[in-house]
Amino acid sequence: MSLLPKGWPMAARRERTHFTIPGLQQQASDKTVALLQERLVALIDLQLTLKHIHWNVVGPTFIGVHLMLDPQVEAVEGMVDTTAERMATMGASPNGLAGNIVATRTWDDYGLGRASVMQHLGALDLAYAGVVEGHRKAIDKTEQLDPVTQDLLIEQSEGLEQFHWFVRAHLETPEGVLLTEGAKDEESAAEQAARVDPGVQFAKR
Repeated sequence: MSLLPKGWPMAARRERTHFTIPGLQQQASDKTVALLQERLVALIDLQLTLKHIHWNVVGPTFIGVHLMLDPQVEAVEGMVDTTAERMATMGASPNGLAGNIVATRTWDDYGLGRASVMQHLGALDLAYAGVVEGHRKAIDKTEQLDPVTQDLLIEQSEGLEQFHWFVRAHLETPEGVLLTEGAKDEESAAEQAARVDPGVQFAKR
């Protein structure tokens, strides 16, 4: 049973680490663990979003995207596990509980339910962009804190950026312009992408 008052946010339930990896300063470890927890939340949310799209994408060309997403779900699940285990290795307690994800993330739930291929791909472009950008910021911050964790994040980023490319390839015109260009959120990205029929040749801008 928790000793915290009922209603306290899950973010308040962090445990202080009393040990870390030999040769790593405790302060650097604590900062690294905080960054890893942020990335853990982002990766779990991405994994759930990918599976949600896998279930809800519809339309004549749905099968290609439906099948494309399963390996991405599996790969991101592996990244989740690796991130959590790195935190545990550093003496921290990774928190992947649903309540903590909702309490600590800085973005809203994925907004689409059943929707077309292009709508989901447009929204997923922005979802991936947020995760990729967050990982790159964490890579910069861990350069001096913990190079081993930085290597882990770099390896994950390679996979995430490739998956993002798979999505964007569906949204790119022959001139190299993204249909989601300028979109401020997932809903507007979905709307912009849906204006183009994938069976019709893209018009030049």
